[in-house]
Amino acid sequence: MRNVGLLVSRGIFGSYLVVHGAQKLFGSFGGHGLDATGAAFESMGLRPGKAMAAVAGASELGGGLLTATGVADPLGPLAIAGTMAVASAVHRKQGPLAQNGGFELPLTNLALAMGLLSTGAGRWRLGPRLPRGLTAVSALVGTVMAAFSISQLLGAKPSPPVASKPEGATVEPSS
Repeated sequence: MRNVGLLVSRGIFGSYLVVHGAQKLFGSFGGHGLDATGAAFESMGLRPGKAMAAVAGASELGGGLLTATGVADPLGPLAIAGTMAVASAVHRKQGPLAQNGGFELPLTNLALAMGLLSTGAGRWRLGPRLPRGLTAVSALVGTVMAAFSISQLLGAKPSPPVASKPEGATVEPSS
């Protein structure tokens, strides 16, 4: 039963993360695509926004595929965990509940990724596990990338509001 539970959990979890990544990268499934997501990331303080959005989208899409299939386990859950740690920090100001735009979903995703990291993919997976040395390097690189992103978020100044001028007004150069 353990292997059935892991297969079902990996399949559902990985598939949803593939969708989230495709939304960011390609605008699929009602997503905004890379340009709009990059602009949103930039406004939150994640710079350069488009590159950071591409990394997040690739981590979700690739991590989701690897998690669902079990290929190179535990690389998929590692990629997801780093991205969800950052996503949780993004939503921190809205509180814990998703209904308020809070961190409920990314934190739940982070918890599931950590659970899969601790249990492994189970017997029913495609391909071999990632060698221990590469797993350690991947975990280190992912931790550094997530820490860098979170430090950008925590140190970000709010984007200044775009000033609008009244209809028909002219702007005169200052002396």
